[in-house]
Amino acid sequence: MSQYTEQSKALEDFPENCFISLRRSVMPWNAVCLWCCFALAFVSTNVHGDLQQHSDYDDQKTHMKALSDMNNNFAFRLYKSIVSVAQSENVFFSPLSVSMALSALSLGAEGETHEQLLSGLGFSDTVMTSEELHNAYLDLLRNLSQRTGVDLNVGTAVYVNETFKPHAEFLEKIANFYLSEGFSVDFTQTKKTSNQINKYVSEKTQGKIRRVIKELDSCTLMYLLSYIYFKGKWSIPFDPQNTRKAKFNVDAKTTVPVQMMNEINNFYIHSDAELSTTVLRLDYNDSFSMILALPKDLTVLQEALLPQHIENWTKKISKSKYEIHLPKLSLKTSYSLINILTGLGMKDMFTDKANFAGITDENIYLSEAVHKATLDVDEVGATATAVTKMHFAARIQPTSLKFNKPFMIFIIDQETKSILFMGRIVNPKNSNIDE
Repeated sequence: MSQYTEQSKALEDFPENCFISLRRSVMPWNAVCLWCCFALAFVSTNVHGDLQQHSDYDDQKTHMKALSDMNNNFAFRLYKSIVSVAQSENVFFSPLSVSMALSALSLGAEGETHEQLLSGLGFSDTVMTSEELHNAYLDLLRNLSQRTGVDLNVGTAVYVNETFKPHAEFLEKIANFYLSEGFSVDFTQTKKTSNQINKYVSEKTQGKIRRVIKELDSCTLMYLLSYIYFKGKWSIPFDPQNTRKAKFNVDAKTTVPVQMMNEINNFYIHSDAELSTTVLRLDYNDSFSMILALPKDLTVLQEALLPQHIENWTKKISKSKYEIHLPKLSLKTSYSLINILTGLGMKDMFTDKANFAGITDENIYLSEAVHKATLDVDEVGATATAVTKMHFAARIQPTSLKFNKPFMIFIIDQETKSILFMGRIVNPKNSNIDE
């Protein structure tokens, strides 16, 4: 990154963010605060910037596959860690945005801190080098930037205190590998800078995350954030006229009212007998899909599910005529990731053992890690050219599939096999939190 702009003006939209902030404190060490905020609004992503070819095609495919495998395995480990503390709550997050932020942060880490970051992400140097890992992220961003069927934005940004001078090499690397934008700010003007960052996040997430910072420490040195925004239209839309009030079974004793969408068509369905789960794939324009897994027992599915099951579903899924009942959703989540990431082996970066010598010669550590996400699901579907609705004679009774009890949800890029978002819906009525 060669330049910093003083104000976040004329910004492009990206709804998913991961903040890393460096703060001075009264302690002998300075604190780096990592904020991870992710927002999903429907399905779409966009990446800005001109990217250069840097690897031949075969190596690119190999490393992209390795990155996808690494991120998807990390996604499931992160999910299970979040579920262990979320108890009976809804869960929704973007594993790609979290892993991208941590990988970008690793550019400034050294020694054991660097090893823990990469190991926690599931990186193996027997598959590719760390430089090839960062190049693979760049290839992924380039790949996503070429999609035209959805609105998709992915990238990073850095806010640096005007008195703090991070190493130029670190800023250059995150700009080259993660397309980072840079801004010079005065963190002592806490209200002004908080508003500036919140405005940036709001614009990048199209208003889905309006306030990522409530209180800003005047000793902050730097914020590093990653974001992803995805908005897409169903290739088979739901007719709003068919949406009706219905009951959702939270558990054996509790039901809540929901707005249930309804559509009859040929859908991609798979029945996984091993997991006692019915799988529905709803496609968006381009190569993106939402996969919904309706299990007999959610706890059993969560404990047994692996990335390999997703791959297996994709291979075996086929079209069948169904009547689908799916609740409309508007979900906001927020997670503190310190204990979760520590449990995944990334512990030193939150203590005075942290080694971020690649960012600065000062002694710094991460003081916070926060992840936010939003999800909206409604009837909006295909464009006029993608409408594939079919009408059936009244005498033909389609099989009914009702998502009226807890289920899991994934948004996946079928081209790169990357899990962009994942989670579970336990109670559609408990869908909002205070930002």
